[in-house]
Parts: sequence; C-alpha cells; structure tokens
Amino acid sequence: MPEQLAFDLPVRPALERGDFLIAPPNALALATVEAGDWPQGKLVLAGPEGAGKTHLVHVWAKTTGAQIIAARDLAQAEIPALVAGGAVAVEDADTIAGSRELEEALFHLHNLALAEAAQLLLTARAAPQRWGLALPDLASRLAATAVATIDPPDDTLLSAVLVKQFADRQLSVAPSLIPWLAARMERSFAGAQSLVAALDARALAARKPVSRALAQAVLDSHN
Repeated sequence: MPEQLAFDLPVRPALERGDFLIAPPNALALATVEAGDWPQGKLVLAGPEGAGKTHLVHVWAKTTGAQIIAARDLAQAEIPALVAGGAVAVEDADTIAGSRELEEALFHLHNLALAEAAQLLLTARAAPQRWGLALPDLASRLAATAVATIDPPDDTLLSAVLVKQFADRQLSVAPSLIPWLAARMERSFAGAQSLVAALDARALAARKPVSRALAQAVLDSHN
C-alpha cells in the first residue's frame, strides 16, 4: 500500500489546570507556583524541555491575569505595559544569555516588577547561575531569586505524559501500549514528545493505527 503524504498539522495541547499531570517530580513546583507567595514576588520555574513549564505558566496566568511573553521578544516589548497588569511570565528566560539587548530588557523588567510589586515568573531549563548571563547586575539579582524545579519524570509521570501527548494529537492507542513504550523509550519529557510525534507521522503516512509493531519500527529508527 503506498504511503500517503503526512501533513504537519497543529497540535492543540490541553492547558487547563485539570490537564496538568501531577506526580512527585513536579508536585512541589506546582504547589510553589500556585501559592504565589514568592520572596520579592519573583520565581524561576526550572525544568527540562517538555516538562510542562508552559502548561504551568498558562495555569498561573489564568488565575492571576498575567501576561506571557517569550524571552526572545523582550527587546521589542513595552516593559511598563507588561508590568501594569500586576503579573508577568517570561518563557525560556535562559535563552537570552549572551544577548546584551535581551539581558538589559529583562533587567529593566525585573527592576520595574519589583518596584511596582508585580509578580514575575521566569521559566528556564536550569537555575539562573547556569544561564551564563553577561550582565553582572542581572546575574546577581536572578541568582537571589527563588527556584522551583521540575525533576525528570518517574515511571508514573512518564506514562501520564505519553497519554497526554496522544490525547493532544487525538490519537487512540491501546492502554497496554503505554507501559510498553515507557519501558523502551528515552526517559525524558522531550523524548515522550518526540516519540509521539514520530508515531503520529508514521501512522498517518502508513494509514495504520498506532500499534506495537508500528511503535517498534519507530523505536528502532530512533536507536
């Protein structure tokens, strides 16, 4: 049977509070973000790619009315307007390291948020001390910021992430496939995202459901 073309259709992840998968690796980070009583009103949410940081930011923003901005867009942003609402989240803040323009923009945002008693939530892959910031004043201020960490997934969370990834893509799979995949895949959040995306593409191209045989072929191609 000839393969059909696979189109890269948009995936619509579920970002409501009830969709957030709670397990020991992320429970403390979730509680810290939701508590909101951060020292000086600022917090860094750190964790690996695909750990659910964006999901948690959206849950927090829905509760607080916070504005969300990607760190790469800070240089063009109206900083006072971001702070005016009383809460702002900056995603992928660690990626600004080495860009003087972006580091200065975050420094301005940080100082204005503190001056206006606005909450500031930053997401990153690691604590600020590991970002490699070039601006000393920014580095020192962020080094003194509280950090909530999402740890790598355990078996329960990894399986739940797989289930959510399949659901986000509207893919129906046998329940027995989830633990089978979790025992054989790369044990990371990013690995779960990549694997489900590959399974989706392979199933669409082959016009077949996601089965154990198809999953084995995808896993073999990833190794």
